[in-house]
Amino acid sequence: MDKFTTLTGIAAPMPLVNIDTDMIIPKQFLKTIQRSGLGKNLFDEMRYTQDGAEIPDFVLNQPAYRSAEIIVAGDNFGCGSSREHAPWALLDFGIRCVIATSFADIFYNNCFKNGILPIVMPQDVVDVLMADARRGANARMTVDLVAQTVTTSDGQSFGFEVDSHRKHCLLNGLDDIGLTLEKAAAIDSYEARTATTRPWA
Repeated sequence: MDKFTTLTGIAAPMPLVNIDTDMIIPKQFLKTIQRSGLGKNLFDEMRYTQDGAEIPDFVLNQPAYRSAEIIVAGDNFGCGSSREHAPWALLDFGIRCVIATSFADIFYNNCFKNGILPIVMPQDVVDVLMADARRGANARMTVDLVAQTVTTSDGQSFGFEVDSHRKHCLLNGLDDIGLTLEKAAAIDSYEARTATTRPWA
């Protein structure tokens, strides 16, 4: 998993509430167990017509936001079914951070496990960030996980809270497997000791 320390990038404004996981990645794309390749189908039913043509009005189809790495969204982002493909699709598109007033619990947890930073901010702050995102590609937002701040393109800075363990994992690029491998020496020592003291085990 890639480390997340500081991100400066384009923020896409998505002022919708209750953006659910089926909107993020529709159910017909859940057949794969590969984490790559889902970005092209991110927000598929909002991005494309039934004939596969791009819908020009959708934010990620607009030239200013095609390279967005941050989404500023409405309340209850990631609600709906508990599909891990949702953060996979966001990450494969290039989204590393989502800012909203609230998230669905399972989606929120899945983000951290896949290298995406979900940030909860109060509505008045989200309003400021949304306005900044609407300024387009020249308005780059900075997310600093070390300092736990989000800074707008004109220098307004806002602090956010994040669990210390999850922060450690993102800063060091550790998913659940990575956390286990941090204990590799202790595991090897235990296995060697067990092979001697309990060879029947």
